[in-house]
Amino acid sequence: MLAMVAAIVLLNMWATKLKVAYPILLVVAGLLVSFVPGLPVLKINPDLIFLIFLPPLLFEAAWSVSFKEMRKWWRIIGSFAFLVVFFTAFSVAITTTYLIPGFTIALGFLLGGIVSPPDAVSTGAIMKFVKIPKSTVAILEGESLLNDASSLIIFRFALAAVATGHFVWQQAATSFLWMVAGGAGIGLALAWAFVQAHRRLPTDAPSDIALTLIEPYVMYWVAEELHSSGVLAVVAGGLFMSARRLSFLSSTSRIMGYSVWESFVFILNGVVFLIIGLDLPEIVEGLRLEGVPLRTAIGYGVLVTLVLILARMISSYAAMIATLIFRPSVAPRARSNRARFKMPLLLGWTGMRGVVSLAAALSIPVALDNGAAFPQRNLILFITFVAILLTLVVQGLTLPAFIKRGKLFEAFTEDSEQEAMQKIKRGLRQQIYHFLQHRKNDGLHEEMAVRKILQHWEEKAKSSDDEWMNDQTKAILLEMLECQRTYLAELNKDISVNEDYIRRQLYQIDLEEERLRMI
Repeated sequence: MLAMVAAIVLLNMWATKLKVAYPILLVVAGLLVSFVPGLPVLKINPDLIFLIFLPPLLFEAAWSVSFKEMRKWWRIIGSFAFLVVFFTAFSVAITTTYLIPGFTIALGFLLGGIVSPPDAVSTGAIMKFVKIPKSTVAILEGESLLNDASSLIIFRFALAAVATGHFVWQQAATSFLWMVAGGAGIGLALAWAFVQAHRRLPTDAPSDIALTLIEPYVMYWVAEELHSSGVLAVVAGGLFMSARRLSFLSSTSRIMGYSVWESFVFILNGVVFLIIGLDLPEIVEGLRLEGVPLRTAIGYGVLVTLVLILARMISSYAAMIATLIFRPSVAPRARSNRARFKMPLLLGWTGMRGVVSLAAALSIPVALDNGAAFPQRNLILFITFVAILLTLVVQGLTLPAFIKRGKLFEAFTEDSEQEAMQKIKRGLRQQIYHFLQHRKNDGLHEEMAVRKILQHWEEKAKSSDDEWMNDQTKAILLEMLECQRTYLAELNKDISVNEDYIRRQLYQIDLEEERLRMI
């Protein structure tokens, strides 16, 4: 495990130097690791895969995504997160049932549920190297958060159908409603309880962070024990807590928690990619014992990958056409129809598969309840690995060049990041000025402190001496920072203001508060 973490860190540094997304190098490294002779065979309990990896990955994604932006683009996000996932799973199921010997429709849907959700981490890592509209980023982030839930629901139903040998639509419909409604309800209820615990208990930053590490596991476990969707519980609970982070976490907890969670999720992602590499020799050996030639299995993997890409491309254009017909007012703004119809090319080409697909494939039980070997398990695992490898390497390496050379977004009209940030900062400066003027008029006993702060802000560029700071001045400055947070919270209600810019400014305010507390 220590060697795996060291390898993940080194590969990430190498990826940064090469200016490629680190998941690409991780999945290639996982493949190369499988060829190292003498490595021990890795045995992992399939029942623990979801419990170990999924809750923190989904929880962190829910905290990172903007719920306001999700509401703004909910139509296209909903269509990609549910309709496109179902269409992709159906396409994979039909293709594999007819073209792969021994595959049933249930096994086809099982594989479709595994490989249908694109990976948020891979897409986000690749987007660091290109500039794309914030609206597109919001759509991709919102989709990646919800499509995991929809795909894993398909996976669970298909897994039950394979295990039992039959599928009852009435029972499935009732179970589906409980999984969705129960999962979301359980997640919201537990999230509310956790928020109250943070508020009422005398926690400090380390204990706050420790609680946030426990919370997604509790949400997932309770929901699964009640036979609802643990994935939806974590997503709903994470979104609820994320929207209230300012009310129950201190600035210290927010700053420290951001770093802890970023490192924790980074390691989890890397470990999953390397695990499949360590497990690959056993998968290939299983294919050999089942009489499936390696070349044939690779061909099946390429076939499924092509189906995934085509299904997403078709779905992207269908979603754009439907939006222009039924809700043209919410379609992305562009200077020409030709430029607007280039956007589905990007959405269609961002379907890199990753950690969730790997975790789902690895969670397939080795044997059925009756003791018989799970049918086609090794082939499903191998096809999943090929699909992840091809989508990450082919699409991941070509996407930045595709955007830059194709000048895909030059025709889209959107406020620049610099202009948006300047607008927010101008509003903050006005808020600070009115706050200080108000405090100055409150009473003469504070006039000297306020005058010092005004002078500090007027000559901040020249000032380097903090000797003027005293308890009264510090108290006013801390109150001023809280006033800025209130202003940003109100500004965030404006749907035209991107929440990512608001969060960046809030992070700067948290850092300033920590600096003041250290004086």
